[in-house]
Amino acid sequence: MQQLPATDVASNPPDEFDAVTDALLTASRALVAVAARSLAEVDDDVTLPQYRALVVLASHGPQHVGELASALDVHASTSTRLCDRLVKKQLVRRSVDSESRRETSITLTAAGRALVDRVTSARRREIEHIVGRIPANLRSGAVTALRAFTEAAGEVPQQSWVLGWS
Repeated sequence: MQQLPATDVASNPPDEFDAVTDALLTASRALVAVAARSLAEVDDDVTLPQYRALVVLASHGPQHVGELASALDVHASTSTRLCDRLVKKQLVRRSVDSESRRETSITLTAAGRALVDRVTSARRREIEHIVGRIPANLRSGAVTALRAFTEAAGEVPQQSWVLGWS
């Protein structure tokens, strides 16, 4: 599991720290539900872990199997099996690295990129609907808080990868 830096609980009053943690935990349940629905709407044959691998490839570009395993926080053998399934579905391509013939590189195919784009569009539509129900005067604070959360989690902002990788 990815090690996150220790928190400075002393600078955060316990009630505030717990309130933020609880709010994000609840929001994460809602977001997982949105993610599951958007994936099922587009492709009921791709699992959430497989889709997450596609997103990693879309956001970070081609990966060695070990790098992908690390990004997904799974064992390398799990990543290999996951890639086997995605290769069969023609969503990723596996190739021997030209510099290190022992390394295998995983690349998103055009079909994989198209799937990520369709799921992202479906997810965006549903999230826009939810955001529309948030009072306008609270939206700015939500943006600030969520950007801080995604930065702390090490997530790449979508605008950094929407143009795709070759």
